[in-house]
Amino acid sequence: MKVLVVEDDRTVGHYVQRGLEEQHYHADLVADGLEALRLISGGQYELVILDLRLPGMTGIELLRTLRDRGITTPILVLTAQDAVEHKVQALRSGADDYVTKPFAFEELLARVEALGRRPKQLAAPKLVAADLELDSSTHEVHRAGKRIELTPKEYAVLAYLLRHKGRVMSRTLITEYAWDYHFDPGTNIVDVVINRLRKKVDSGHQLKLLHTVRGVGYVIKA
Repeated sequence: MKVLVVEDDRTVGHYVQRGLEEQHYHADLVADGLEALRLISGGQYELVILDLRLPGMTGIELLRTLRDRGITTPILVLTAQDAVEHKVQALRSGADDYVTKPFAFEELLARVEALGRRPKQLAAPKLVAADLELDSSTHEVHRAGKRIELTPKEYAVLAYLLRHKGRVMSRTLITEYAWDYHFDPGTNIVDVVINRLRKKVDSGHQLKLLHTVRGVGYVIKA
């Protein structure tokens, strides 16, 4: 199995790389988030071990970008950030497992083996609701065949709602996902983006896809 270790602490990175190679894994090491994104997007790795504090692009940004693109490579987060909110954030952003430093290599290896045994899932690059289609491989959105131009935040919120189609997502969850906030920002940023999405996605269409559930949040349903 080919594993990519993404770690800017060279001592820790080489320790993990060497340990994996001793167990007959093919392990590569990179220290930059942007370089990791390029390599993982190429589809050559079967598992990623990811630190969260990285130059170029943080681990959370990398996770979200990969998942938004429909890349399902298993990702094991390895970080010194052991607070519950950091674990929840990483898992909600797309991590498959989470190990905190300091760690026993035996435990890390067991988790790598467990992820390697999981059946491979083929994630559809397109998210669809009625005649609305979001292509995560190209970041293009169409409704009834007509392309819709979205800002990065509008795209992120729409992708999040489509990925959870039929489920009401709270403002808190949307804020955590799209803005990486773990507190009330004291503004109506979610409502503003939702209103813009309504105008772009639903305006002019008899079937409305984006709905508000008062006091709870927002949902896409056809």
